Amino acid sequence: MAKKAIGKLDHIGIAVKSVAAAREFFEARLGATFLYEHENREAGYRLAEFDLDGTTIELLEPLGDDSFIAAFLEKRGEGVHHLTFDVPDSKERIGELKREGVKIVDEREFPDSYEAFISPRSSHGVLIQIGSGYPTLARAAQWFKKKD
Repeated sequence: MAKKAIGKLDHIGIAVKSVAAAREFFEARLGATFLYEHENREAGYRLAEFDLDGTTIELLEPLGDDSFIAAFLEKRGEGVHHLTFDVPDSKERIGELKREGVKIVDEREFPDSYEAFISPRSSHGVLIQIGSGYPTLARAAQWFKKKD
């Protein structure tokens, strides 16, 4: 019996040196529509979200040399950083994956959501984020609320 899919693809995270430069490409060349931009100074990155005909693209730019995005760019260059899946029962599914021997890193709990990352060592070189709600999901309603 086939296992049920873990969830629906929410967004594709792409590490870039400059959100501004990458934004020009994704909008002008690929027709992406800008959704929003956000800076997380504590974690050391800026992100910008775009809709590309129903697929959400997340551009991630480092804010300093000690950012995890800076480290990624130094090691691998610009490119796909992670895939994020919308998994409503994410905490339970993470527990299940752990019991199956999948290496999980960076688990975080928020007031309305839970997220964790599957190590690329367990997923054939791909960092996979699974979670639910805000701030994990690119299309969570809170991202679109007016900022005062």
